[in-house]
Amino acid sequence: MKKILHENGLSVVLVIITALTLAGQLVVGWHEFNDDLNDYGRASIPFSTYLTSGHCIEAVFENWESEFLQMGLYVLLTVSLFQKGSSESKSLDEPDEVDRPPSPARPGAPWPVRRGGWILVLYQNSLSIAFFLLFGLSFFLHALGGVKQYNTEQALKGKSDVLTFWQFLGTSEFWFQSLQNWQSEFLSVLSVVVLSIFLRQKGSPQSKPVDAANSETGE
Repeated sequence: MKKILHENGLSVVLVIITALTLAGQLVVGWHEFNDDLNDYGRASIPFSTYLTSGHCIEAVFENWESEFLQMGLYVLLTVSLFQKGSSESKSLDEPDEVDRPPSPARPGAPWPVRRGGWILVLYQNSLSIAFFLLFGLSFFLHALGGVKQYNTEQALKGKSDVLTFWQFLGTSEFWFQSLQNWQSEFLSVLSVVVLSIFLRQKGSPQSKPVDAANSETGE
């Protein structure tokens, strides 16, 4: 167990933090939604019912959507774009390890590399593909939860007009929710790229060595 935790400590801690913060969001979201229902003279709903509500689904996936979009674009942009002095960029002058041709003879080479052909082509781009698939799924669920929540709010207000899924995609409310999250994610990435030029964190692979020149590019 000690060895497992040592080898996987980063993912274990991040899973725990994610689970705790998600649980906290769900609990406080449940109370917030019930407060809204009570304001309209409606009875509170149990936690299990809240988990399938538009309020819950929309809140979770509008944030996940922006995270996966950010990571997918960042992975692609760092293939061909550079930033002098940033630890997040490939070297400006020297060949980078990530650009070397995949060799099936390399010890421990994954199965797709040994198999070659279209499987290798797919595998070479599998990281960005995975992020964009997760983004697409989250985008869809955000919209699905959003239209459900919108129609719930209309019913609470005594209004009969409801929107379909496709109609909700064309509303300013949906795009306001999306864009306010997207811009914050791109700002956070920009901050890491630029701040890593001038600032250091000893021991972190996201930082250059403490004694590295500001112009030194890459880890």
